[in-house]
Parts: sequence; C-alpha cells; structure tokens
Amino acid sequence: MLIQSTGLAIWKRRETTAQIYQRPAYPLRYHTRVLTQALRATPRPLIVASLLFFAAAYFATRFPDTPGAEAGSYVSAFLIALPSFVALSGYLGARRAVLTLLALAAFAYVVETAGVVTGFPYGPFHYGDALGGRILGLVPFMLPVSYAPLVIGAVAASWRSERESRALWILRSALLLTLIDGVLDPGAASLGFWVWPEGGAYYGVPLSNYAGWLFSGVLAAALLLAAGWWHAAPLPALLDSALVALVFWIGVSLFSGLAIPTLLGSALFAYLLHRRAQLRSLHPGKTPGSARV
Repeated sequence: MLIQSTGLAIWKRRETTAQIYQRPAYPLRYHTRVLTQALRATPRPLIVASLLFFAAAYFATRFPDTPGAEAGSYVSAFLIALPSFVALSGYLGARRAVLTLLALAAFAYVVETAGVVTGFPYGPFHYGDALGGRILGLVPFMLPVSYAPLVIGAVAASWRSERESRALWILRSALLLTLIDGVLDPGAASLGFWVWPEGGAYYGVPLSNYAGWLFSGVLAAALLLAAGWWHAAPLPALLDSALVALVFWIGVSLFSGLAIPTLLGSALFAYLLHRRAQLRSLHPGKTPGSARV
C-alpha cells in the first residue's frame, strides 16, 4: 500500500513538473501553421483568380489611361462579383438571392447618392470620371456590383453560431466592412475613383468616411440578414468575391506605395482565408450550387 501511494505521488509530481517546464508556444509559428492550413483548404481556382487580379492591380496603377480600361473595369467588377452571387443562390435559393441582391443594390444607390449630395454619412466627396457613367451624374452604374460582394463576404465571415445574438453578428460585420474599406479607399483615391476635396488624415481620406462606413455597414448587414433570412452556417464560397476584391486592392496599395493599407489588407486576407477554411469544415462536400429547399 505504501509503495502504491508513493508511486501515485511521484506520478502526480511528474505531471505538475511537465506543465511547469513545457516548451513555450511560439505565436508566429502557430499563425504560420494556421495560414498554411487555410491555404491548403483554399480551392485552386480561387488562388489563381487572386493571382490574376493581383497582377491586374499592377496594370491598373501603372497604365490607368490604357484604351479600353473603362470596359475592362466593368468586366473585372462582374467577374469578381460572380462567385458570391452564385454562392448566395446556393445558400438562399435563387428567388431569395435575387431579392436580397436587389435590396442591397437599392440600399447602395440610396446611401451613396445621399453621401454625394449631402456629405452624410461619409463626409464631402464625389466620384471621379475613372468609373465611367453615373446615374444623374452622381453615382456609378456599377456601384452595387462592387459593393454587394463586400457586404456578403463580411457577413459570412462574421458568422459564429446559430445561437448567437443577431446584433453582435451585425456589429462584427460592420466593423469588418470598415476595416476592408481601410484598404480600399486609399487605393481608390489614388486611382481617381473618388475624390475628397478637403483631403483627410489617412492617405487623403477623412476619418468621417470610416465612421460613415461603420454606420452604413450596420444598416447593410441588417438588411442582408433580414432580406435573406440567414440562419445556418454560411457557405465558404460566399467569401470568395470579397477575397479576390481584397487582393486587387492590396495590389493597388502595394504598387501605389501605401504601406498601412497594404499591411492591413494582407492581415485581413489571411483572416478571411482562415474563416473560409472554418466554414468549409462545416460544409463537407457541399458545392455553391446546392440550393436550399
């Protein structure tokens, strides 16, 4: 009995000692491993598309006045948006997806028109000629095609569980949208896509713009969830258009010499890849076209 008690005490001491002297964790190594796993879980077509649009960012910054650039921007916007639209149809069903996209398009036109006319909620700004034709000379025709995929991707990436508070989901989505805009707007301003006549503290963009994105992001996320009745875990492909768009704007920032947007965009890209891999683990074998009934 004494021998058994002594042996048990030694074993418990050994467990305690092992916890005290275990090797420390290395955050960089851990995050590198997580990113590597996320890349392995990323479809090859998405990786190829990201590389192509990163290369497109080089030509957009170096040769902005190339003939046919305006038509190319329309084609690029539709190609970037297409994966999220297909995935939304697979997640919600075709009818509900169309209604959701129409609601987002109407919201985008209304809030951006109000912004150009009144300065609320982003601060005084206007769209440049580089984006082509505009409705009533105010807002580009292609605006919803570029805006909707960002909202869809941010909302999908911000999902945590079916039991979570809808308000927290909306707030996280709006914050993520605002961070993405921290990559997008400096690059877009450098290309002349939109202009803040009074300038701003962040690469010529006023801080009021990001307060406006947080405000409009809350409304857009709430509208998307209400119109689509999102409940189950989102499909991972809902993030694809946002990922490709983000890669393009990372490239624009890099080739324009914008350090902070480049670093911020790279961190967000890694985060979205990680979230995509997590959502993929919840949908084994499910494809974007498998619509809910």
